[in-house]
This record gives sequence, structure tokens and C-alpha cells, in this order.
Amino acid sequence: MGYGAWSSADWKKYSSAKITGKKVNDIYSATKIDPKYDPRLIKVRESFDSADHPVTTPIIIGLDVTGSMSDLLNVTAQKLGEMVKDILERQPVEGPQIMFCAVGDSRCDRSPLQATQFESDIRIASQLTDLWFEKGGGGNGFESYPLVWYFAANKTKTDAWEKRKQKGVIFTLGDDGYPEKLLKQEIEKVFGDNVREDIDTAALLAQVSRKYDVFHLMVMDRRSEQVVKLPKWRRLMGERAIAVTDVNAIPEIMVSLLESVAGRDKEDIINSWDGDTQLAVRNALSGLPARKRGVLSGIIRF
Repeated sequence: MGYGAWSSADWKKYSSAKITGKKVNDIYSATKIDPKYDPRLIKVRESFDSADHPVTTPIIIGLDVTGSMSDLLNVTAQKLGEMVKDILERQPVEGPQIMFCAVGDSRCDRSPLQATQFESDIRIASQLTDLWFEKGGGGNGFESYPLVWYFAANKTKTDAWEKRKQKGVIFTLGDDGYPEKLLKQEIEKVFGDNVREDIDTAALLAQVSRKYDVFHLMVMDRRSEQVVKLPKWRRLMGERAIAVTDVNAIPEIMVSLLESVAGRDKEDIINSWDGDTQLAVRNALSGLPARKRGVLSGIIRF
């Protein structure tokens, strides 16, 4: 997928009709998973070059839609549309094609993962608003963010990698920890895949990092490091575990991380923003090196 081109006029028309002035429950009104986005029914998601986009970069954004995020889903859901607009208009990487995932808890939720298509036009926003905000989760100290990594590693095919050995980018966004393993029975439940044994989360991160640059954004808004499990995330991902102190700046933080991946100087990125946004971006990027793709530490590289 990924055909077509984004236009400001399309976004203005869509936003006016579907988003502006509406509450999050009216924007995201689904009451169950749409079969189009059910990973059990998805063989592969494709990010391909086209005449409109001869060089593409796949981007996967996984949003925690569990109950503990309820107070922030209003803000993040409203902002995600603006983030799509910023990515496609600012072009921090070449030919961005965006897939959204909704993430829950695979040990208790009915639909712990949903995945849209990779798209380059207004269909990104329209598919995003098709997703079901289940608002489930359990009191087990984690949500199933690694499901996004499993999906990316096993269910995506991209011209960026197949033709150019260029990595895509994955962002997960949430306010909880991660499980030490994806259990064999979870993988069968969510994906319909039969694997021989449980998959260690660190090993899964190493696998997906062969083809994607992976970030996790820890939402710190009125939350402690212990609640968000910041030290644990940092042990797993190093500087790619990003503390978000201002949820309103999530679009600008993601755009800035994409620019960092593309090799833009960190101070230039920070100084391209103003006021509170600049401060939030500076805090988020504080642990990253000044420049250069592929030199970030903290995870295994291949």
C-alpha cells in the first residue's frame, strides 16, 4: 500500500468533518475491532515505492489504548491527526508511509493489537479513526507493546529494506512497563501463529531492530518513573526509551526523532521549534547523540 499523496486541503476537509469540536468518543466510536485491522487476518502489510513516492520510509506508530491511558487518550487522539500532518508536510524522512497500531494487554484484552495499512495520504487519518479504543488492560505492571515489534518483524514487507537496506521507524507510546516475554499462547491468540516457545522481549527487540529503528515514548504526565517503569525501559532500550514530559508535544517529538534518525543535527532540530515545544523536544532528545544515523547505543545492532 502507500499510494496517493497527502494534501493540506484533504486534511482540512477531513478534520473539519470528523475531528474539529468533537470529543474523543465521537471521533473514535468503534465498539469492536474491524476485521480489516485484526492481525489474525493479516498475512502481510506492505510499504512499497510508487510513482508518487519513488523512495519510501515505513513508519509504525503504536498507541496504548488501555484504561490507564484514558485521561490522556483525549489529548493524544486529537494530536495524532496533527502529527500525521506534520510528518507528511515537514518530511523529516523521505516518502513517509504511516501505519497505526492500537495496543492493549494480550493477557486479558479482547483485541490487544490492531494494525492499519501503510498509507501516504488522507487514508492514514481515516483508518486511525476506525480503530477501537478498548480501554482494557490489567493490573500486571505492563502492556503488550512488544506485539507491535512482533508484527513489524514478521508481518511487514518494505521496499525500503528489500531494495535499499534502509530501516523503517517504530514508535510505541504508553504509560506502563513491558512483559519479559511474549508467551506462546499469546502469539497464537493474537496472530494465529504457532511458535515453538515463548519469545524473550529483548531478543524480539534485537530481531525487529534489524529492519527498524525502534523508540518507546514513556508518557510521564502526572506519572512517576516507577509507574511508567522508566528504569526498566532504559535498561532495555537505552536512550531510545524517551521520556515525554508534555503530552501536547508528542507530534513534534516524533517528528524530531525522525529527523534525528535521518541524520539532522540535534541542536538544529531543537532550535526549529519555539517556546514550550522547544523545551519538550529538548528534554526528549537529551540522551541522543548530536548527529548521525545508526550510532545510537543501548540495543543490539546487526
